[in-house]
Order: sequence, then C-alpha cells, then structure tokens
Amino acid sequence: MSDLLTTEEYKAIAAGLTLPTQAFVDGSFRPAQSGKTFDTINPATGEVLAKLAACGGEDVDFAVQKARDAFEDGRWSRLHPSERKDVLIKLAKLMTRNARELAVMESLDSGKTIYDCETVDIPETIHCLKWHAELIDKIYDQVSPASDDHISMVVREPVGVVGLVLPWNFPLLMLAWKIGPALAAGCSVIVKPAEETSLTALRVAELAMEAGVPPGVFNVLPGSGPDVGEPLGRHMDVDALSFTGSTETGRRFLRYAAESNLKEVTLEMGGKNPAVVLDDAENLDRVAAHIVNGAFWNMGENCSASSRLIVQQGVKDALLERIKAHAREWPMGDPLDPLNRVGALVSQEHFNKVCSYLGKGPKVVMGGTAKDGFVEPTILDVAADAPQAREEIFGPVLSVLTVENFDEAIALANATEYGLAASIFTANIKRAIRGARAIRAGTVTMNSFGEGDISTPFGGFKASGFGGRDNGIHAHDQYTQLKTIWLDLADDADEAVN
Repeated sequence: MSDLLTTEEYKAIAAGLTLPTQAFVDGSFRPAQSGKTFDTINPATGEVLAKLAACGGEDVDFAVQKARDAFEDGRWSRLHPSERKDVLIKLAKLMTRNARELAVMESLDSGKTIYDCETVDIPETIHCLKWHAELIDKIYDQVSPASDDHISMVVREPVGVVGLVLPWNFPLLMLAWKIGPALAAGCSVIVKPAEETSLTALRVAELAMEAGVPPGVFNVLPGSGPDVGEPLGRHMDVDALSFTGSTETGRRFLRYAAESNLKEVTLEMGGKNPAVVLDDAENLDRVAAHIVNGAFWNMGENCSASSRLIVQQGVKDALLERIKAHAREWPMGDPLDPLNRVGALVSQEHFNKVCSYLGKGPKVVMGGTAKDGFVEPTILDVAADAPQAREEIFGPVLSVLTVENFDEAIALANATEYGLAASIFTANIKRAIRGARAIRAGTVTMNSFGEGDISTPFGGFKASGFGGRDNGIHAHDQYTQLKTIWLDLADDADEAVN
C-alpha cells in the first residue's frame, strides 16, 4: 500500500469503479422502500458520483427486525468466538485484496487525498478489524471471590441490536472502529453512514457477506439524519447506539434514548484541542512538524486536530517561522494526485462554514484563501475570546494564542467546553507529566501529536464524549452487558440442618 500510483492510474481506477447505490439489509442490496434517492457528490469537482437509496423510518423498522431475528436465532451471536474471528479475518483479507478500489472510492466520496487513503485510512481500517478479530477469543470472563458454598461468574454477553452512526471525516476508519468490537462481541448492527460519505460502508457490507457474516447481522442504511438517524435513535428494539459526530447531534441522541427505551448511548464528539508549546521545548523544527500534521492532516476535518496552538512568548516567533516552512510542504489540489496533502472539504455547506471563520479580524499569519471547496492551510493569531479560539472550525485553520508561563498555558488549554485530545511540548519531563495530568482531555501526548493506537482507548471528557471509549479492549464494553451467574453449592441436607 505504500507504493503509490500516478494520478492518471488513480483516475483510471475511478473511471472503472462500480459504485454501490442501494441499502444493504439482510444480506442483499435493496432500494429504499419509498423509492427515493439522493445524490452523493465528489466535493473536489462538484460532480454527482451516484444516486443512493434515501432510506427512511420504514427501512429502519425492516432492518431492525432482520437484525433482531439474526441476533435471537444465534446465527452470529452464539457462534463460537473463534468462528466469528475467522470470518472477520476473512473480511480483512478481502478488504486488503480490494484496498486500492476502497481507497479511490473513499477519496472520490469525501475529498480526502489519495495519499491519506492509501497510507493511513485503508491500512488502519484493516488493522483495526484484524485486531478486534484476534481479541475475540482472548477476552476472559471472571469468577468473583465467594464462599465455599457458592460460585459466582461474571460473564459478558452481546448487548443485542446496535445502531452505529458514522461521521463523514473518516468514513472507513470510523466504520471499523465500531463494527470491529460490535461484531466481535456477537451483536447485530445497523450502520447509518454519513449522508455525504456512504459508498465505502456499502461496499464493506458486501465484502462482509462474501466473508461469511450471516444475513441480518451487518446492515447499512444510507440517508439523512432526520430520516434514518433519528428513527434509529428512537427505535424501541435497538439496544444500544454508538455515535461519532458533532456535539449538537450527540445531544439529540441522548434525548432520543431518554424519550424511547433508554438504550445505551456512547458518544464521541467534537474537540478544540490544544497544543501547548513551552519555551524549553527541544528541536523546534520537530515540534513544528507535529503541529502542522496535527492541524492540517485530513484538511483539519479531525475531531482530535491540534486546532489551538498555545505557545509561550519566548519561542513564538521562532516556532511560527518553522511552522510556516513545514506547512509549505503540504500542497493542496486534486485529491487523486498522490503529491497533494490537502484535498477538498467534504461539502459546499461545510466549506461555507469554514470560510465564515476566515477574514473576521484575527491577524492572518499564513494562508487564508479559499476557492471551489478547497481551503489552504491557514494560521491565525487570535485572542483567547475570539470565535476561532473557542469554536470547533473543523477545517485547516490553526489558531495561535500567546501565554507567559506554564500555569497560564494549562489554564487556557482547559478553557473550553471540549476535552478530547491535547499535546504538550517541553524538555522538562516533570512539567510534561504535570501538564498531561492537569489537562482535562481523554488523550494527552507529550512532545508529539497523536491519538495513541488501536490498543489505547479513545474518547473525551466534557462535551467531547460520553458513555464509553473507542479502540482498545475498552471498546468492547460498549457492545456487551455484564451478567452475574450465582451458583449455590450447599447440599440440601446442610441447608436443612442450618
């Protein structure tokens, strides 16, 4: 996957793709019951890629019933864990075999660069599925300490029918983050991909059927939030729901659960993530490279993006010069050109939102231009109360805030409703650890930008998350219930005497 093709070769692959257009329910493609469709658009060109089934409440009801039937008859939920593992590993192999097709499809649908799709998204998606597959038969239940006359077992059981609501910024990777542990646990799933980026989820469902995932276990319903997401969130026969997306929409899913069957809800939402650079940070060139990657990777359409640079005054000017130099190494343009690192924003609506934060008063240190769905990497010098410093822009915009000392930096890092990710750069390891402990975020990296890896839990504090974690063994907690089974070993005669 590291051997990239030429732009012409990628365009030839794109021209030969057969794009899925229908919902996938009970093991086969089906049109929406209403017959309605919607356009999915290539954000880099504005061209319509395909007309997809626009599902609605009746499709949700049908998919939930098929998922419930599959769960209750045990065709997947009661398979031996090693059998589920074999099927998911086969799915990972099929995705590897079709990796280039998936990468091009993902780039066309989302505006992501083929460079990122080939080198990050597809390999990480496949790795995630394999990791959770291999974990299936290695999670042990427990026996609690009890008296000689009792044994108590604490066992995990699949939670049941699960709704998985995906974001548009990492369509394949977020699909894997959710179906990996959900299918590993034995659940039946109904995936609601983002309306903007539904193609690859539909293709993976088809490959899952080929791999041996039984009908009814893996269903995909394209459509809008009101037409599919809300009915899924309110459905009385959905046992749990996992959502990644905006904080505003996450709040709605909590309401839907409260107003229906109190289904379990896990939310992974927004962030306004600080990168704190102190004046004793070593190798400012390396620091700058991490800041640029954190701010501009995936066009800044990343909930854990380093969107706030909180820098101590003494190193600000030197660091900004290095950041500008590294940012020039991120060319913007045609996503299918493997030399480009910055592609198109996902939709015209989102492009307009990001553009609304440009030219509003803050000093433009670099960039600031936008045209036809593309926004160049932009650096703004802002005040702490500016909208660019407080609100999640979700674009390639880095807001720079200046502080005098460590305490001011940490206080400013925490001065946000969010708490997803953060980073701190300093040569003083004690100060780094104190800062990492003090910052209220689910992941804090020291002297680097990152999110951990598949083995580490990912999620946030405050308005960034609620109810559980993605990644790691902890992700399986979202999709299982704990049950206590209590065995009384006392003889009847002993009970009679006592």
